Amino acid sequence: MSSSSFSRAGAIDLSALAARAKTPPAVPGRGSGGAARLGSGSSYVLEVTEQTFEAETIRRSLKHPVVVELYSPRVASGQQLSDALAAIANAAGGKFLLARLNIDTAPGIVQALQLEAVPTVLALIGGRVAPLFQGVLPQAEVQAAIDQLLAAALSNGIVGRAEPVGGPATGEVDDEPVADPRFAAADEALERGDFAGAVEEFDQLLALDPNDAEAKAGRAQAGLFARAAALDPQAAIAAAASSDALAAQLDAADVEMLSGLVEEAFGRLLGLVRTRAGAERDTARVRLLELFETLGNTDDRVLKGRRQLMAALF
Repeated sequence: MSSSSFSRAGAIDLSALAARAKTPPAVPGRGSGGAARLGSGSSYVLEVTEQTFEAETIRRSLKHPVVVELYSPRVASGQQLSDALAAIANAAGGKFLLARLNIDTAPGIVQALQLEAVPTVLALIGGRVAPLFQGVLPQAEVQAAIDQLLAAALSNGIVGRAEPVGGPATGEVDDEPVADPRFAAADEALERGDFAGAVEEFDQLLALDPNDAEAKAGRAQAGLFARAAALDPQAAIAAAASSDALAAQLDAADVEMLSGLVEEAFGRLLGLVRTRAGAERDTARVRLLELFETLGNTDDRVLKGRRQLMAALF
C-alpha cells in the first residue's frame, strides 16, 4: 500500500453516512457518546455502531489515522485478528485509533462499502477510506500493514495522535506522558505540513543539545517528509530503475521508506554503501543513518540494518 492510496481516484467518501448519526438508539453498556469504551485502563480500541460511525471514525481521521475492523461474532476465527489489532493499537500509544464495527448491526455501512468478506480491515485518513486486508492474518503481517498505513499518514501530513478512549473505573488518572514543550513549535509545523519549518525547529534544538535523541529522531522524520514532499512516488521508483545516479537512488529509498518498505529502503542504501566510493559512499551512509533515526534504535529492522552497515563499512 502506498501513500497515494489515500488520495487516489475512486477512494470511497463516507461522509454521506453522517445523516445516520442523528438519532442513535440507546445501547446498554455504552457511554454518552454512543460508543463502548473497552477495558478499565487506557485503550485505543473503540467499539462503534452505524449511528456513531461518522463521528467516531471519519471525523477523527482528519487528525490521526483510524483503522476500522469490520467483524461479525458469527466468525469465530476473527477473535485472533481482533486480539492482534488491539495489541498493536494499544502498543502504538495513539499513533492510530482502532474502531471495531459489528457488521451484523450495520447494514447501511456494509452496503456503502460493498463488503465482500469478514473480517475486513480498512484505513481512514483525512475522511477517506482505503482497504488494508481481508481475512485473519498472523500478527506480524498485521503489524506490517499498520506500519505502511502510518507511513502513508505521515506522508499525507496526518500527524496527530489519538486520545485514549478509556480510563480507570475508579476515576484515577493514568500517568500519561506529558507533551514536551520544547517540541511544540516543531509539532505545530508538522501538523500544518510545513516540514521544512519543522526541520528548522529541530535544528535549533540540536544546536543547544546535539545529543538530544528525541530531537534527532524528529529532525530525521521531518527531513524525510520534506524531501518526499517534492517527489512523485511512481516517477521516483521508475527513475531509480532506469538510472544508477546517486540522487535517483536516494529519492527511491525515501519513497520506499514512506511507503512502509523499510527493509527495501535500507537494502537499497546498503547496496550503495557497498558499491560506491568516496563522497557518494559517505552520502549514502549518512542518508541510511538518517532513516535509522526515523524509526529509533529499538526497532528490529534498525538493529539489523546497523549490523549490516558495520559489515559493509569494515
